[in-house]
Amino acid sequence: MPQHRAHPVPVLSDEVREALAANRPVVALESTIITHGLPRPRNLEVGLELEDLVRAEGAVPATIAVLDGVAYAGLDKSRLERIAAGEGVRKLGHRDLAPALATGASGATTVSATAFLAARAGLRVFATGGLGGVHREWTSSQDESADLALLARTRITLVCAGVKSILDVPATLQRLETLGVGILGYGTDRFPGFYLADSGHPVDWTVQGPAEVAGVMAAQDALGGPESALVVANPVAEELQLDRELHDRVLAEALDRCRERGITGQAVTPFLLDHLVTATGGASLEANLAAVRGNVRLGALIAGAWAARA
Repeated sequence: MPQHRAHPVPVLSDEVREALAANRPVVALESTIITHGLPRPRNLEVGLELEDLVRAEGAVPATIAVLDGVAYAGLDKSRLERIAAGEGVRKLGHRDLAPALATGASGATTVSATAFLAARAGLRVFATGGLGGVHREWTSSQDESADLALLARTRITLVCAGVKSILDVPATLQRLETLGVGILGYGTDRFPGFYLADSGHPVDWTVQGPAEVAGVMAAQDALGGPESALVVANPVAEELQLDRELHDRVLAEALDRCRERGITGQAVTPFLLDHLVTATGGASLEANLAAVRGNVRLGALIAGAWAARA
């Protein structure tokens, strides 16, 4: 039988490969926000903007996706446009990567798939919007994001704005503690709630600058413990967060409608997010993007501090 010649996983763009070889900072970016998180054509504009924000802070962006059965870390404009067009582009968690590569599928990568491929590529810093977590009514649904278990065994520094407030935030924090995933509050002792700067729950450790984060990353390596992630919880600026009263009212409405309509399982999150966007007149989407922009900028600064230690 002829031997199948597999591509390296993931394939690095020239820009990413050269940056890694020269020990220049690189930041991994997910692609589901482009394909599944934003309306077209704004999604392509945002994808390009986030890459530009990374470059503006002196780092190289590595947007991660799978196209025609090949995983990439770093997309040229034509590949980014394909992801943004969305035709035949699936949503891939890390468990979906092997079937996608084997069948020649195309897909945008979630937090779990992006973290996995970034770590495989030798990237240490990954910036995204919000982390997945434990869903409300977990005791009956057993619905927990694959992000959490993957982060427990993947050495990546994930810069995010906490978890989406539609999730069970205290249960998510408890789960991360159980899994041994470290959390740093960036300039805050409160865990952010994605659309909100403060979810109402504390974090145990606070750092004030990128060099401090890089120091914790170095200490992780020196300890030689489990290959777990480090979550840097970076709150959205208070002036850009969603109005808290509006947030609480609309979320309560959305949860009521979910129960009334019998919406369960994987359908819950898209329903709640869509309701938030519609009922807030798009304000939740703008808070979402403000959080992502802040995380991408911070990710680039942390990657720079990490590269400077080498």
